[in-house]
Amino acid sequence: MSSERQAVAAAFQFLSRLPVKAELDFSPELLKRSTSYYPLVGLVIAIIVWSFAALTAMVLPPVPCAILTLAVWVWLTGGLHLDGWMDAADALFSYRSRERMLEIMKDSRVGAMGVIACVLLLMLKASLLYTVLVERNGSGLLILPMVWSRWFMVHAMRRWPKARNDDGLAARFADMNGKRVGLAVFWAVLVTLCAAVGQYIFAGLATVTEEAGGLSLAGAYLQMHLSYSGFFPIWLGFALLPLLAYGAGTFVANRINRRLGGLTGDIYGALNELLETVLLLFIVILYGL
Repeated sequence: MSSERQAVAAAFQFLSRLPVKAELDFSPELLKRSTSYYPLVGLVIAIIVWSFAALTAMVLPPVPCAILTLAVWVWLTGGLHLDGWMDAADALFSYRSRERMLEIMKDSRVGAMGVIACVLLLMLKASLLYTVLVERNGSGLLILPMVWSRWFMVHAMRRWPKARNDDGLAARFADMNGKRVGLAVFWAVLVTLCAAVGQYIFAGLATVTEEAGGLSLAGAYLQMHLSYSGFFPIWLGFALLPLLAYGAGTFVANRINRRLGGLTGDIYGALNELLETVLLLFIVILYGL
């Protein structure tokens, strides 16, 4: 297996429960190479999650459909990022010294703040999924939160120092080549452009069908699921969502960096969970414009 194929396999094995069969050593070098393909892992997870949501929505009401979709979403990641979210919440909301916060994050036990943060995050995600299902807007934007949140993890590994000097997870990504970050940007941008083009093509089919003298069943379906507010928020979303991921992620990472003197593996996972939620919330806000 070539080095790049190993990197792709490592990205999927590390970030997901998807059945990628490959014997890998997960050395620091392989882990750093694999970061280039994190956005593609997000793409596959997004396709599975939204496909599951679309199928279950045919037979279930929105509430159980949203909860089951969220369960699949969490299962696909193995709870990896959610674990980081809980550990980060326990540490950052303890308001202890830097050294004590780092010790709390290394503790395998989950405290009260971690549980509260987890419950609130899952409730918010479930409510956002419910809103998407009720609105029935199948925009290509829905793929992007899982793509750009994983890109930002790669960016964070490169931009901010590691908080610990030991052999923790963050240390294994230290001194990452800038080309790896650039390749991750390439994949994230490519996915965004493909989603935007696909949105344009399918929405255009509905428009052409309507102008031809009446919507067909397929045209009506496309128009209902891909159109709102005269298309303007949708196209604005494709441009603004990556900027929001960068801006919100940078703001939070800077604040954490000031408190911890760097970032940890748990913080990378917490940033992913945060940005997935913020970006999905942004899309739901666009639905209301």
